[in-house]
Amino acid sequence: MLPCRNAASTLPEAIASLDAQTFGDVEVIAVNDGSLDDTAALLDEWAARDPRVRVLHEPRCGLVASLEAARHVAGADLLARMDADDIAHPERLERQVALLDATPAVAACGTLVRYVPRHTLRDGARRYEAWINALVTPADIERELFVECPIPHPTLMIRREALSAVGGYRDPGWPEDYDLVLRLWSAGARMQKVDEVLLDWRDSPGRLSRRDPRYDENAFRRCKVHYLGRRIGRRDVVVWGAGPVGKAFARALQGVGHRVAAFVDLDPRKIGQEIHGAPVIPPDGVNAFRRAFCVGAVGSPGAREEIRAMLAAFGWREPEEWSAVA
Repeated sequence: MLPCRNAASTLPEAIASLDAQTFGDVEVIAVNDGSLDDTAALLDEWAARDPRVRVLHEPRCGLVASLEAARHVAGADLLARMDADDIAHPERLERQVALLDATPAVAACGTLVRYVPRHTLRDGARRYEAWINALVTPADIERELFVECPIPHPTLMIRREALSAVGGYRDPGWPEDYDLVLRLWSAGARMQKVDEVLLDWRDSPGRLSRRDPRYDENAFRRCKVHYLGRRIGRRDVVVWGAGPVGKAFARALQGVGHRVAAFVDLDPRKIGQEIHGAPVIPPDGVNAFRRAFCVGAVGSPGAREEIRAMLAAFGWREPEEWSAVA
């Protein structure tokens, strides 16, 4: 499923990478989403020389509608995603089909990624690439589920029945890819990755995720809080981190009816104060709230690992009793 919007500058590389796939039993549903450049002509030329390619020319409808249009006409049992500015490595589809064939309990899989172009990458992008590529097993993915979307969506391959069971793609006002992954998790689906870099993921200033409010920090937080409620249930919440990340997450949790019972922080200047009506306590006070659910909400590098180590030492089980968030 290949949605395209004004993608003429990058589409030839994407097409070439799909032409080069070692797995040949594939149907490409390319959706021209009201493009104003040469995207339509490039797609039509591709379809004219390759009978496996089908082009849907749609008026401007957006990403979710384009994906749903592709989903409804696709004929395969496995549905794969890619964007028109990315480059699939030749073995990408073959490796993912093999993983899903070998592990019937896995509903969807992704791959590791490589940001391109490398020379423009900032430190934040490099850290994100390292983080997302470290999440491979179903346990890895579930553990970090509320930090960020753990599967790069252009690498997704999913069983048709699993996607249909959760209602396909939707636009709830936050990222559609993260929403899908969290709905799959909520439905009990297991997700995994092929432990190889099989997609070059283009990092460009024009990416939808950089300019659409559905992908900003507040939208991501609303999405996380909405689905995190499944883990929290009726328990109070302890927020580990009384800085900007923790305070913002606490406000969002309170906004949907969760009670924040305490904040945990290392800073002695904060301990003993109150934030949003909840006391700030030192780490060794967290066990007084064992019936609560704890969220680790500290954004500084290395802090998540420190919180994980301390909570493990205190006997808190992840993800049943606490979850890292960002």
